Amino acid sequence: MKTKYLAALLATTIAVPANADVLVDNVSGITMDEEGKVKRFEALVIDDDGRIAQLIERGEDRPRTEYREDGEGRVMLPGMIDAHAHVMGVGFGALTLDLSDTNSLDEALEKIRTFAAENEARPWILGRGWNQEKWGLGRFPTAAELDSAVADRPVYLERVDGHAGWANTLAMQAAGITAASKAPSGGKIELLADKKTPSGVFIDLAMDLVNKAVPAPRAVERDLALAEAQKVFHRYGITSVADMGTTIEDWQSFRRAGDAGSLNLRIMSYAFGPEQMVLIGGPGPSQWLYDDKLRLNGVKLYLDGALGSRGAWLKRPYADDPGNYGLPLQTPAQLRNNLVRAAQGGFQPAVHAIGTAANAELLNAIDEIAESFDGDRRWRVEHAQIVDPADLPKLADNGIIASMQPLHQTSDRLMAEARLGMDRLDGAYAWNTILDLGGTLAFGSDAPVEPADAFAGYAVAITRMDANGEPFGGWLPSERVNREQALAGFTSKAAYAGFAEGRFGRLLPGERADFILVDNDPLLATPEEIRATKVFETWVNGRKVYEAD
Repeated sequence: MKTKYLAALLATTIAVPANADVLVDNVSGITMDEEGKVKRFEALVIDDDGRIAQLIERGEDRPRTEYREDGEGRVMLPGMIDAHAHVMGVGFGALTLDLSDTNSLDEALEKIRTFAAENEARPWILGRGWNQEKWGLGRFPTAAELDSAVADRPVYLERVDGHAGWANTLAMQAAGITAASKAPSGGKIELLADKKTPSGVFIDLAMDLVNKAVPAPRAVERDLALAEAQKVFHRYGITSVADMGTTIEDWQSFRRAGDAGSLNLRIMSYAFGPEQMVLIGGPGPSQWLYDDKLRLNGVKLYLDGALGSRGAWLKRPYADDPGNYGLPLQTPAQLRNNLVRAAQGGFQPAVHAIGTAANAELLNAIDEIAESFDGDRRWRVEHAQIVDPADLPKLADNGIIASMQPLHQTSDRLMAEARLGMDRLDGAYAWNTILDLGGTLAFGSDAPVEPADAFAGYAVAITRMDANGEPFGGWLPSERVNREQALAGFTSKAAYAGFAEGRFGRLLPGERADFILVDNDPLLATPEEIRATKVFETWVNGRKVYEAD
């Protein structure tokens, strides 16, 4: 069994010639150049270190190489970079129950019931992806409803945004949760109508009450999840990911894959909080490992929750829940201490901030401490979804990176309108304004919260419309970005956000030969065509790691 498992991991790389220059010819190549402008070419040469040795433009002679790959006239793009995702979450999502495609509570319960019947040997039923807003439920689901699907085993399912969990009765019993249980600071236990009995839903830090009882995955299961995650990302044409929330167990899986030669996804890692940062990195960020495939860059911090669970921290209360301002997950002193602790070690802070209060607090904290740290820091704000217009100019200060996820805009649009009211949407998902003010955008997906589909994200970035073309003309259409800016956000700027510029993210001599062959030119195709882009091949470090059937 072990031999078969190792063989499966190694088979994720499709054999191509090694230790020889390769000419990849007959392509319609597109990349961003050193000045951030579009550059087109017809072929490239890969050296035996997996770097680009030469770009060949129209009319230029092809050099003689030992091997030639025919691109069949397809469009060649730099490998897409997801600037914010959860690698192991994607992998485990492929191995556990996924409710993200369900459209009603009844549909979800039936899927849970079927999954449990098909996996009788699993002591717990685990998964994620439920969304009461998408279901039109108007409330959170309950443990009793989950019991109606599975009552013989504990069930624990994370909400689509990862900021709430739904447990059945046996799961709460296993965690020792009763009417006397108290939510930790930064968390909330939802209660039934009697205002005493836990309903089965736990928000933000209250999720830890159940998580402590969930059996931890074994190392072999983690390695399998990583292998599955790589397949998912490569299928979407993604060659590099900023992993937001790496634990020491995740890091060890990455290292085992690197040691075995089966790490074919570049991972820019951000540790899950200060303790994991020190555990993984010690005194500072790691070196680039495995031919630039792995580095601990910094630390992921959480300042608030999400809009869907009303955990995003707002300056004014929720329009649909008066008196509720959301949940700050750190005090001002804790935030500043954690930022300083990271910066002193040379770690890059990447801070989750969604609501207006959270973004204001973070931007003010960075402004207060940035002058104490010289050099290129690239403080990262993750999500920056709802920013007070008065605070938007601060995103251009102190070298801040706004790491944003276009697909969130279409998924959250109606919910944002309900949570905030139409008069409080200025500064919502304000991509174009951030760029106009001199800020820097890096685009990602937040997978598995959203699909790891860079082309769907690209289409949203340039239209502000969903897959159904809604709303007509785009939602807050002045915040669209142009096609070149969208491409940069998913390639060169995403690399820059992870201190990887010059290593990968562009198809230029000296950079790693990470590219994809697709059927559409995203600078010319319609948004509908861009969404339907087919990835024929994905290459990492000059080697083909994915080929479509």
